[in-house]
Amino acid sequence: PFTRMYLNSIAVTFVSTTLKLVNATFCAYAFAYLQIPGRNLIFMFILGALMIPEEVTVLPNYLTVASLGYVNSITGLILPTIGSAFGTFFLRQHFLSLPREVIEAARVDGAGHLQILWHVVLPLSRPVLATLILLTAVARWNDFLWPLVVTSKDTMRTLPVGIFFLFTQEGTTEWGVVLAGTIIVIAPIIALFIVVQRHLVEGIAAGAVKG
Repeated sequence: PFTRMYLNSIAVTFVSTTLKLVNATFCAYAFAYLQIPGRNLIFMFILGALMIPEEVTVLPNYLTVASLGYVNSITGLILPTIGSAFGTFFLRQHFLSLPREVIEAARVDGAGHLQILWHVVLPLSRPVLATLILLTAVARWNDFLWPLVVTSKDTMRTLPVGIFFLFTQEGTTEWGVVLAGTIIVIAPIIALFIVVQRHLVEGIAAGAVKG
């Protein structure tokens, strides 16, 4: 059911990328601008999460998802992927590089944290956000291990798993079908890159000038 797998991949990638971005944005803003007790210690724990291979978390994540009854569901595919230690670190480092004068001016004008985030920080961070969106979307779209583990029904699998099942064990693989499926899989990512490449170029150019 390649059409259903395509829809599953689109839903998982879109929702997971959106939730990761929102999660990382709020966490990064908190670590960059809020005076939280033990902020640096908490941030060190988040950095420590970057050192844990994804494969190590598959079993505990599966047990958690299974206990909640989300095996073979879109929720089960998305739920363990909404945290983003890398995104938090990435955005936090960028937020710290923004001019403090602009943030202070917004505070003097009476802006709250949400207003500063929405009207000041995010508009200044579009190239970085575009980069994070691209990296996250590619990772989620190409994710193979977690969808393979948490789903057993073909109608709930995603495209990378579907491509795998196009191969046969008897050595009679129809390579034309496999390559056609591969093109279908990579086409949306190429389209996404075309959409965000202008922001990526702006970010590179800005970094070159500031550097």
